[in-house]
Amino acid sequence: MLSRVAESLYWIGRYIERAESNARMLDVNLQVTLDFEGEQGEVALQTWSSPLASLQDHQLFESLFPKVSPEAVSEFLTFSEENPNSIVSCVGGARENARMVRDSISSEMWEQINLLHLWLGTEEARALFNGSTIDFYRKVVDGSHQFHGTTDATLTHGEGWNFLQCGKFLERADCASRILDLKYHILLPSGEEVCGNIDTVQWLSVLKSCSGYEAFRKLFPGPVLPWRVAEFILLHDSFPRSIRFCCEQLDAALHRISGCDRAHFANEAERLSGRLCADLNYETIRRVFRAGLHEYLDEIQQRLIRVNNGLQEVYCRWADEAETS
Repeated sequence: MLSRVAESLYWIGRYIERAESNARMLDVNLQVTLDFEGEQGEVALQTWSSPLASLQDHQLFESLFPKVSPEAVSEFLTFSEENPNSIVSCVGGARENARMVRDSISSEMWEQINLLHLWLGTEEARALFNGSTIDFYRKVVDGSHQFHGTTDATLTHGEGWNFLQCGKFLERADCASRILDLKYHILLPSGEEVCGNIDTVQWLSVLKSCSGYEAFRKLFPGPVLPWRVAEFILLHDSFPRSIRFCCEQLDAALHRISGCDRAHFANEAERLSGRLCADLNYETIRRVFRAGLHEYLDEIQQRLIRVNNGLQEVYCRWADEAETS
């Protein structure tokens, strides 16, 4: 497979997953805001500053909008074309990459991604956003699910599919860590320990942001404890949006591409992903809290960045080679 094709497929997976994650994050943030209805000042500012901090978009936001508000943050993270992490920009980036590799994806995949891209530019989408923002974000999530389902059902599960899986699961793991970290800061009262008396409804919103509410309640029907929610999202081995599960799928996809047995590694990306999987497989939530939840999640994000860099170095150097030839 050509490097440029592999790179495009990888970024299709990442962009679609990032758009879905942003929709989930904003959806839950709006629901959490309802719990703070009537609050002013620092609480409201923190609630709507946190998504910007999670995506590291504060400076760009401040250059485009005068102040932080629910309307401004939602607009910036949804429709702003100047923001490369907005939902519109991510879906547009996925569509552009899909356009460049039309012969490597199925026609059904192209139709799904094109439909979502075109819908976001319609008056109907804007009207839904203005009238029922939560329904708008859920439609974006549904569009992502339809694309991934169509991909699994219509694309041969060879190299191209595996690059899509790499992008999807690396981005999903990164997004899960950011959502958990984001909600940790929003829901944690100032000065309170992470295992303190946090509102159960608010911690359930963390699960809902990862579509994990029903799965969590089936496994843990008792009281909803903060440390148990964090353990579920971080370390559960079969929940498809836990960080551990995503890293396992990422590592498996990398090894399928190279053909190397998972007990060994053929390149730096596989070495880094394998080591991350091993650490997560033998991690405990007690150790995570002892080290600090925020610090642990930040380390996970840095390690995922290094896996991404390793993958790009091995498989996606076609642009550098073209420039020097």
